[in-house]
Amino acid sequence: MRRIFAAAIATLIALSAATASAQTGLRTEGDVAGAQGIYQTEVPVNGQGESDRNSGLARALGKVLAKLTGDRNVTARPGVGAELRNAKDYVDSYDFRQDQGVSPSGAPTFGTVLVARFKPDAVNELAGVLGLGIWPEPRPKPVLWLAIDDGSGPRLVGLGQANAARSALNQAKTRGYALGLPAGNAAEQAVVGAIWRQDVAAVARASSRYSPPMQLVGKLYRAGSGWKADWVFVDGGKVLSKWSSSDPDARRAMAAGADGAADALIKRYAKRGSAGPAGSYRVVFTGLDSADDYIRLSAALQRMAVVRKITPVAAHGDTYEVNLDLVSGLPGFKRMVGDDAPFVGGEGDPPVYRMK
Repeated sequence: MRRIFAAAIATLIALSAATASAQTGLRTEGDVAGAQGIYQTEVPVNGQGESDRNSGLARALGKVLAKLTGDRNVTARPGVGAELRNAKDYVDSYDFRQDQGVSPSGAPTFGTVLVARFKPDAVNELAGVLGLGIWPEPRPKPVLWLAIDDGSGPRLVGLGQANAARSALNQAKTRGYALGLPAGNAAEQAVVGAIWRQDVAAVARASSRYSPPMQLVGKLYRAGSGWKADWVFVDGGKVLSKWSSSDPDARRAMAAGADGAADALIKRYAKRGSAGPAGSYRVVFTGLDSADDYIRLSAALQRMAVVRKITPVAAHGDTYEVNLDLVSGLPGFKRMVGDDAPFVGGEGDPPVYRMK
């Protein structure tokens, strides 16, 4: 039985290693550029030209926002997609890296990677303006108590078998946090039964030597022609979430555990910005003396990611009143009015702006 389980673990390790090789490969330039922390990331690009760079920076900013908020669907949130087109405005620095790897067939592969580093204050401001919740740092590192049964009986995945759980560990990093593993000593191996029956109190007791008191408890087993995993996330002895994941690929079934834990952590710990609630707000613009002023104003408002819809209310003399449907409140709108905006001001209730 142990030999069969060892073979299953070896298979998962080999698959994880192959995936890592295909993704990163051998770097051809020695100690070269890499991304670290929440506000830095790497994305593959086709080349180093302006079009490829701008496209890559947009994808990179989306990945950074996903880590900052913990929201895997953040790029679909109102206003985010529009602002990703301005990703270069949030960049602190960037580099390109040439990576060499090996394909599954053994042939060499080559790729260009864009390493982007964004301005933390600017990205935080953007998240606040768009009404996105920010998952504050430092972030906890829950312990992953994972047992795998390939048909020969469940076994605990400890530090010595970390590559078997690599997809879950990597997915946690993608979501902006980290998972730890138990040492896997004999006493901890005996916790497998508690994991299998989802006795989270017993698992929490076994995990008391680790900090913080958070556990992601999962059991992975064969189901038909694929794999299924049952998960429980516990924080300080309290069950925050329970879910299951199924997939023909065991790695994807495991990665779903990291996603579920991130969702539970965000729901409990993410903090909303101070830009106010979404809604419709009356705004007044003055100094519109020509049709060109109206065109400049309309174009500027449509470019603002915080503005979802513009509804004209009244026009008299040089004054134009509108209702703006905003993804966050008026404070968020005011913070997005940059120096290049064709209007200034914003005093009063409703706020009044003057055309330049």
